[in-house]
Amino acid sequence: MDQFKQISTFVDVAAKGSLSAAARAEGIAPAMIGRRLDALEERLGVKLLQRTTRKIVLTNEGTAFLEDCQRILTDLEDAESSVSERSAKASGSLLISAPAGFGRQHVAPLVPSFLAEHRDVTLTLNLNDRIVDLIGEGIDVAIRIADLTDSNLISVKLADNDRVIVAAPAYLRRHGTPQTPDELSRHNCLAISSEGSQRGWTLKQHGKVSVYKVGGNMVCNDGEVLHNWALNGKGLAWRSMWEVGAAIESGELVTVLDKFIAPAPAIYAVFAQRRHLPLRIRAFVDFLRHAYAQPSYWRR
Repeated sequence: MDQFKQISTFVDVAAKGSLSAAARAEGIAPAMIGRRLDALEERLGVKLLQRTTRKIVLTNEGTAFLEDCQRILTDLEDAESSVSERSAKASGSLLISAPAGFGRQHVAPLVPSFLAEHRDVTLTLNLNDRIVDLIGEGIDVAIRIADLTDSNLISVKLADNDRVIVAAPAYLRRHGTPQTPDELSRHNCLAISSEGSQRGWTLKQHGKVSVYKVGGNMVCNDGEVLHNWALNGKGLAWRSMWEVGAAIESGELVTVLDKFIAPAPAIYAVFAQRRHLPLRIRAFVDFLRHAYAQPSYWRR
């Protein structure tokens, strides 16, 4: 306690320019301020201030020490504010953005439970598949399934995004089960299209990650449609576990080429950098992360 008081006094004196001004702000005698500074300098073994009756001047050592002390006091203030906010109730409005398919299945259903825990929060959920401008559009949290490169944003990993190739058992009985990625060319692959072009499937073979161009007679730009086509036995589909996990658990779909699946970008919560992050944002991100961390969640 004495060491902290000495440091805070030193910072106050440097900021106010005199012992008497620092003493008045604290409501004590200037002599007490002087004794604290003497004790600090004696403990450190250096002269921090050149003091006269009219002014004080920082020594070189005092200038360097002042910067460190100011940073320490700021960090302590931030830590205390953070603890105080955690003990308070989350409140205010939240604007959340999420990809349409993922948001429908794995954000929207969790919102009522979140709001039941945080009754002073109101939440707006916008679902779309474009990359939103968080700052320009006033979005508090965006859910993204992608490799993140924007250094101006803070990201928190919510869950892995494992991808699998699936098909209905009936399709595999009719057409056989592929054993290598090269055999995909003999199957009807239900591919997703983007801006008029068909996306390839990223797989790993012989230790090398490659994008395989696939073909089929059914292409769509909506993942939910591809999922339903696969359920109806129309072909193979390369989908995320968050979308098809329940169907795999029930046996409606089965996975193929598991040993060739390449890692996919994870699922993140992304928000703008802020010095003091509002409790409602922290609470929402923590709520999603906890829900997704349950092993049973993705099998529902």
